[in-house]
Amino acid sequence: MKPSVVRPLAIAGAAVLALIVYFIARSAAGDLVVKSGGSEQTVSAVAVVATVVIAGLLGWGLLALLERFTAKGRTIWTVIAVVFLVLSLLGPLGGTDAGTKVSLALLHLLVGAVIITAFTRTSQRT
Repeated sequence: MKPSVVRPLAIAGAAVLALIVYFIARSAAGDLVVKSGGSEQTVSAVAVVATVVIAGLLGWGLLALLERFTAKGRTIWTVIAVVFLVLSLLGPLGGTDAGTKVSLALLHLLVGAVIITAFTRTSQRT
């Protein structure tokens, strides 16, 4: 399949899977509350989907640029994507309880796995 088909489907699929995990986590652990600055915020379904879509589109844009301008676009992008995924795992540490921390970490890992796998498999340049 063409990257122009697979990549948006990967973003959409990651968003749907993230929503499923989000609703399971909320039913098991209650609201997902994180500390942001000096206040607490409840993570919403809209925030989950928006974050997945924005991260996916930014990743797609970067991969497209790297594919166009470098011979090792896929390799460079994969390294960058994995580094960002690892760094994103610092975010769940702001959770106010263990259930929130685990749920958010799972969301990050799930979305990262779907998008990184799909994007690297559709990349033409190594």
